[in-house]
Amino acid sequence: MAATLRQSLRACAAAAAALMAVAPSCAYAAPPEPSAAESLRLGRALVLRNCGMCHAIGATDVSANPQAPPFRNLNQRMDVENLGEGLATGILTQHPAMPEFRFEPREVVAIVRYLRSIQGRTRAEAETRATPSI
Repeated sequence: MAATLRQSLRACAAAAAALMAVAPSCAYAAPPEPSAAESLRLGRALVLRNCGMCHAIGATDVSANPQAPPFRNLNQRMDVENLGEGLATGILTQHPAMPEFRFEPREVVAIVRYLRSIQGRTRAEAETRATPSI
């Protein structure tokens, strides 16, 4: 019986050694970063699915909800880059009609990248053009 136990232990030790030898090749590899074009497509899809029912999400469309600002004008209200943290931790608003959203890090990057791509003039540019020159 002791011999059988020793043989079983040796077999387990051999199996463990074999697993340890292959373990590094089986390590988790992070998925590759999406290309800029893939990220823009993902960002647009996420914004369309989660926000498009109220907000204008493109360069020229009109918001379905008149109270919802078009996303192309967000840079007139804030720095679009600063939305990342809110998108990751959950955007809360002062009005109950807007649900709370939380996104994964790669989704946050994609959404911010998309929003940046559709921005019109900044507030400063709009004010400069509206101010008559003397």
